[in-house]
Amino acid sequence: MSDRVPLRKLKAMGAEDLAVISSALQDAIVPIGDIGFETGTGQFVFVANRFCWEAAPDAATSVPAMRINAGVTFSNVVAVRQRGIDFRDRGAFLNLLAITCTSEPDREGPTIELTFSGETGIRLETTGLLCHLEDFGEPWPTQWRPQHADD
Repeated sequence: MSDRVPLRKLKAMGAEDLAVISSALQDAIVPIGDIGFETGTGQFVFVANRFCWEAAPDAATSVPAMRINAGVTFSNVVAVRQRGIDFRDRGAFLNLLAITCTSEPDREGPTIELTFSGETGIRLETTGLLCHLEDFGEPWPTQWRPQHADD
């Protein structure tokens, strides 16, 4: 099955690169129990069950849509803030909508925003943008294609 969905291995060092990773992770399901921040190394990590937009079939094909697991690491993180997420509920899931990068004149490095559905989010304050995404495991078919108001 991996012939149909090539494994992704992406690196972002700038806002344009991060936009590519954001589009690959749009509508990813992120278990709260698979999110972590290691203060000693400055790494924020999570595992996502991402929808394979790059291999999404159109209505005319009978090939199913696919999902695959992906590991995501942000380096150079000095602080993590959250909005509306209960990290004690380790069995809950978040639906990732977008990842954005902003620079502020009074900060050493960019701020990364992970926006989830339900008005929840995570903000990463960094000394420099460095993000890696790597798919792992085998993709699997799914009958559920994410829907958006503009679809």
